[in-house]
Amino acid sequence: MKWIEFPDERLELRGLYWFNEHSPALLRLPERARGDVRPEIWNLGEQPSGGRVRFATDSSSLTIRASYNHLFVPMENMCRIGQTGLACYIDDAFARVAHPAEKELEAQLFAGRRRETASVTVYLPLYHPVAKVAFGFDDDAEVGPAREFATRKPVAFYGSSITQGGCASQSGNSYQAMLGRGLNVDFVNLGFSGNGIGEPEVAKLFAEIDASCFVIDFAVNCASVEQLRDAYAPFLQTVRDAHSETPMICVTPIFATPEAWEADALGRLTGMRELIREAVAARVAAGDGHISLVEGFDMLGPADGDGLVDGVHPNDLGFSRMAAGLAGPVRAALGL
Repeated sequence: MKWIEFPDERLELRGLYWFNEHSPALLRLPERARGDVRPEIWNLGEQPSGGRVRFATDSSSLTIRASYNHLFVPMENMCRIGQTGLACYIDDAFARVAHPAEKELEAQLFAGRRRETASVTVYLPLYHPVAKVAFGFDDDAEVGPAREFATRKPVAFYGSSITQGGCASQSGNSYQAMLGRGLNVDFVNLGFSGNGIGEPEVAKLFAEIDASCFVIDFAVNCASVEQLRDAYAPFLQTVRDAHSETPMICVTPIFATPEAWEADALGRLTGMRELIREAVAARVAAGDGHISLVEGFDMLGPADGDGLVDGVHPNDLGFSRMAAGLAGPVRAALGL
């Protein structure tokens, strides 16, 4: 077996947009932003959701080593594999996951495979920092570039814990990962669990991304319609100021079971949906021809409660429905 430790030119990293600024740290935000964003945002940015290591190989086996800075704290509503694990896909087909029991991990992702070249993608954890990653191949295996994406630039997502990936059973089952495989597009995930509230400093970072499309879905982290109103239009304007013609897709909240019986939850989410519709309509009326609206209920609505883990966060079924609901709008925005 030969080992290749990341970073290495044969191992392509996608999804961690500012990696060149802080290599080899696997961060979702640039190191220079550490003092600009709230500590909660920075800590979540150390969790590499959406990060992927990609390569093509003819190796008959693949082993992974990973180091974690600390042992994980189990989440109540999420599988440990999705929280801390790394998911391996071969030509976009799921192969296996590896997840830690201690701070050091070594695990086989596949073995006994026919010696033919395939593209391999390893999704980094959704909710836990990773310090180091290395891959073990057959001694004589070729390792080179993975297949190209359908677009040169990534789709950039900003939002809440749902955007970050809560509560997928493994890191390849976030809705962005499913959508990315379905459309063969790259993506960047700036979902911040419980902290996606549209702050100006985060909006500026999001607007730094040279994206093919921006998907914005952060309403549910706002405590009230009023808080969302204060943040939403300025957030859109910050993105548009930096990208005058890049498509923006604004998403209203998906269904949450509490709104079926709680008047407060229903009123808050209904008000947020209406506010987002009005914000998009206002931009269209002002001449923005590159903005569109996706209704959350068209992805996961009142008939789809079985797609939720805890009444709020999607499970794999829910994320599959979200990916299916976004596929058409994203495909249209990208001209695929």
